[in-house]
Amino acid sequence: MKWIVGIDEAGRGPLAGPVAVGVVVVPEALDLLALFPKLNDSKKLSEKRREEIFVRLQEEIKSGNVVSLVILASSEKIDAKGIAVCIREAIASALLKLVPNPEHHQVYLDGSLKAPEQYTQETVIGGDALIPAIMLASVVAKVTRDRYMLKQAELYPEYLFEQHKGYGTKRHMEKIREHGMSAIHRKTFIHLDSSK
Repeated sequence: MKWIVGIDEAGRGPLAGPVAVGVVVVPEALDLLALFPKLNDSKKLSEKRREEIFVRLQEEIKSGNVVSLVILASSEKIDAKGIAVCIREAIASALLKLVPNPEHHQVYLDGSLKAPEQYTQETVIGGDALIPAIMLASVVAKVTRDRYMLKQAELYPEYLFEQHKGYGTKRHMEKIREHGMSAIHRKTFIHLDSSK
C-alpha cells in the first residue's frame, strides 16, 4: 500500500507563541475531499469550519484511517535557533515518529518546506490550497496552535492573545508597549521603536 504524507506549518510570523508543524499520513486511496467536505487551506476556512474538520479528523485517527502529529517549537527555541531551523527540526522529528520507514511514502510539503533527504518528497508552492493532505496538515497545525494560544490568553490576559493569537496586530503592539514582553514572546521578532 502507498501512503501520502502532508506537511504544513502555522505560526511562522507571530510575535508570540510557538510555531506549529502539522503532519498527516493517509493511504493514497483515501479520498480526503469526500471525507472532509469543504477542506481547504486553513487560512481560507472560518475558525468554526477548522474546528469541525479537526474534530472529524480525531474520529478518523481513532478509526485508524489517518495518523497525525503536531509538533510545537517554543518561542524560546525560536529565539535561540531561528524559525527556519525550528521548523526543519520539527518536520524531521515528526517524520521520524510517524514514518520511520520512508519506503512506500510520498511526502508533500507546502511552500518552502523540506523534509530530510531520505524521504521521497515534493514541495508545492501554494500546496495548502492544492493538495488535500497538505490542507489537512495546515488545519491540524492551525487549530492546535490556536488552542494553545487560547490557553496562554488565560495565563497572560493583558495581551489579548485570544483575539490575535500572537500575531503583530496594532492592538498587540500597544499591549507589548504597555506591559513589556511576556515569557512566550519571541524576543528576536519584536523591535519596538522607542521614539513612539
